[in-house]
Amino acid sequence: MTSDYWWFLSLICARTFVVVLFLGLGLRIVGKRQIGQINIYDLALIIALANSVQNAMTHGRGDLTVGITSAGTLFLIGWALTKVFVRSPLTESRVMGTPSLLLFDGKLIAEKLRKECVSEVQILTALRQHGLSRLEQAHMVVLEVDGALSVIPAARSSNLDGVP
Repeated sequence: MTSDYWWFLSLICARTFVVVLFLGLGLRIVGKRQIGQINIYDLALIIALANSVQNAMTHGRGDLTVGITSAGTLFLIGWALTKVFVRSPLTESRVMGTPSLLLFDGKLIAEKLRKECVSEVQILTALRQHGLSRLEQAHMVVLEVDGALSVIPAARSSNLDGVP
């Protein structure tokens, strides 16, 4: 291998280092909410970020400054939308969607299951993950906007006579 090739590889390492530092700083500035509560919009932002910096790291057709500018613009959009969503919950619900009630008082809501493309098997899996084995043991199952299934167990009946 020639020294030009090693120089090229070291340049790729340096460019990748710069991009990773910039992305780390950008994600830190955008905030923990962006990382901890990923939703469809956040996933789209991450995919766009990956695409915007790919050529900047590998010395493709894009220049390093082009990749950083593109990623910075995406961070700015993400930050601005987060501010809008905090100030206007109605806008957030229209853009991100709202949670869907899939089970109530141990009974599946078939219409919601069909609309959200969730199967009874998926509901039962979520129940087992929460230590429940039957639909009747759950008060509610909610499909959250991030795709997670939240399970609220049914209230245990109080045992007034002390017999288990």
